[in-house]
Amino acid sequence: MKISEEVMEQFSISYPLEKLAPLDQILFVDIETTGFTARSSYLYLIGCAYYQEGSWHTIQWMAEDYSEESRVLVAFFQFAANYQYLIHFNGNNFDLPFITQKCEQLSLPYNFDAMAGIDLYKRISPYKFFLRLPNCKQKTLEQFLGINRKDVFSGGELIGIYHDYVKNPSEFAEKSLFLHNADDLRGMLEVLPMLAYYDMFHDTVKARKVQANYYKDYTGNRRKELMITITLPTALPQPVSSSANSCYFRGEGGEATLRIPMYEEELKYFYSNYHDYYYLPTEDVALHKSVGSFVEKDHRIQASAANCYTRKFSLYLPQWEILFEPFFKRDYHSKELFFELTDEMKRDRAAFTEYANHVLTMIASTY
Repeated sequence: MKISEEVMEQFSISYPLEKLAPLDQILFVDIETTGFTARSSYLYLIGCAYYQEGSWHTIQWMAEDYSEESRVLVAFFQFAANYQYLIHFNGNNFDLPFITQKCEQLSLPYNFDAMAGIDLYKRISPYKFFLRLPNCKQKTLEQFLGINRKDVFSGGELIGIYHDYVKNPSEFAEKSLFLHNADDLRGMLEVLPMLAYYDMFHDTVKARKVQANYYKDYTGNRRKELMITITLPTALPQPVSSSANSCYFRGEGGEATLRIPMYEEELKYFYSNYHDYYYLPTEDVALHKSVGSFVEKDHRIQASAANCYTRKFSLYLPQWEILFEPFFKRDYHSKELFFELTDEMKRDRAAFTEYANHVLTMIASTY
């Protein structure tokens, strides 16, 4: 079995990894295999990255022939016993099941029950379309962040190189195998800033500044919008912009702006207990029976769910689920929901923080 240990000189991560777990309890892992299924292929290399004494380190174990799978697995689990958190990229779908199945196949008494797992792929992939990424492969994320690799081989190409290495060991093959895995480990560390986009939807963004803005639309009509400047929980590694339902988002660094249309018009508030109301067709309004009973019978009818409302002209903001009440609609069957931008809310920074998170979630869920 070959072992490679290196110190990643002058390497730092621009993401607050302490948000996930204590640094000295985190172990990054990546494996190399000759196929996709543990039963019919070999695990020939396991690489780990860890933080120690102010520096990032890598350690790799490689089987010099097919019979050394057990030695590689034993060495890995003995080393991993010192850590509580395992970070990987798509490891829930491949690395961890492969290792677990190999241990069962080789009758090794190891599993990951005592370790908490964090799958970077699982955290980032839901925002693939929001970020306009063609896929969520690790190399794609590296390219998004402007990271360049040293190795020139793909994992698939290295399968043939490893088989050749077993038959005829060479320094070139050995270096190529170690380098690819080392670059995978380094790349995993370097794409950690992508978690800032995950944080944006799972931590609270805070409204820092709120103002109304006027603009002209493409037809030349004057429109009004709300602009919310928000502070992001983690600085974004690359600027990103997105839009949905006439709302616009742009984030860069630790700050972002939301632009949301404002509607100054007459909307309707529908009473839920319409059996207790009369509808007055002439006035186009519903009145509670305690008051409506004084109206002449010829001017009132029993209210229905569709006409049991009161009308109000005011300034409104859209919402995509009931966040603020009372909520208003244009008509009974309309799916669009609104709430009134009252003078009280204009002074409520906490309410705008809640609303900013609501709008941001809507934009992300649209993709």
